[in-house]
Amino acid sequence: MQRLDRYGQQLPFMPKKRKPNGLQVCEQSYKKTAKIRLQEFWSVFAKDDTVLICINADPDALACALAIKRLLRYRVKSITVAHPNEISRLNNVEMVERLRISLERLGNVKVSDYTKKILVDSQPNHLPVFEKIKFDVIIDHHPVTKDWDVPYVDIRPDYGAASSMLVEYLRAANMKPSTALATALFYGIKVDTQDFEKEARLADGISFRYLFDLANRNLVRKFELTDLRRSELKYFSIALNELQYSKGKLYAHIGKVRSPDVLVIIADFLNHVSDIDWVLVSGIHNDKLVVIFRCDGYRKSAGKLAAQVFGQIGSAGGHKGAARAEVPLKALEMTEYDINTQTLKRLTMRHLK
Repeated sequence: MQRLDRYGQQLPFMPKKRKPNGLQVCEQSYKKTAKIRLQEFWSVFAKDDTVLICINADPDALACALAIKRLLRYRVKSITVAHPNEISRLNNVEMVERLRISLERLGNVKVSDYTKKILVDSQPNHLPVFEKIKFDVIIDHHPVTKDWDVPYVDIRPDYGAASSMLVEYLRAANMKPSTALATALFYGIKVDTQDFEKEARLADGISFRYLFDLANRNLVRKFELTDLRRSELKYFSIALNELQYSKGKLYAHIGKVRSPDVLVIIADFLNHVSDIDWVLVSGIHNDKLVVIFRCDGYRKSAGKLAAQVFGQIGSAGGHKGAARAEVPLKALEMTEYDINTQTLKRLTMRHLK
């Protein structure tokens, strides 16, 4: 099954964090102490270097980029952080704005102008745009995809967040993070470990505890709560008007939505209702039917249900308690006007027990 984030979007690489897969680069990384890693990392750079840090912008990657900027301050000539993806999720927009994170779009910078390039919280084959860049440093916590021929590589797949790794670099350098940096790293660990509900290791917990008294936790809470635009409040009214109940199951079709994220928020809200075994919320986005599944995850599996119902005609998968499906309307031989809450119920009820 696909590995999904809180919003049901597919996360990169493999479904679960794994122990090192035996590749030489990974094995060497695990044998090193934090101080050795730090010295080897620093040795890549010279005073006159211009450094480009590349990220696929999310909380963990943003935090890591800030930490690397701190590690290289006074050691290189200049540092730029660039990302290829649009930052549209409100939580991430809030993080960038509140922490005043300076960013450039990767398409707007001339990569050849930089003498050293760093990729963090990712690997080159994660995105085609990264594959075109010759990196000098790769730091990541996703499963190793190949033996990268790069001057410095630190990939530790069993870490829950790359932010935890960067905390170790900062501590090895005796650099106490500022409140803003500690807040970013704290939030990065929270997001990527999903508040330690996902697989992590003791090192993640140690880094998290180190940051606990340094971070602005009220600001982190603000990041977490910033999910909705005022214009999207109308979808709650639609959901409650459309809501249908049947034998411990709640169904609601919202219609056309600006972003599928709002379907996730509504499904999570409805999942708080007592005596409900299943919540199914759907909407239309980019000519696709998007369906969000929620259940208790105990004797049921949302991911299995999503795959059973929509796996043959679209993208579907998830975890036991949460899943998502996206199906082109043409595959359903329907238009957006043909789909309502009753349609959602009809499509799914024969697979529900």
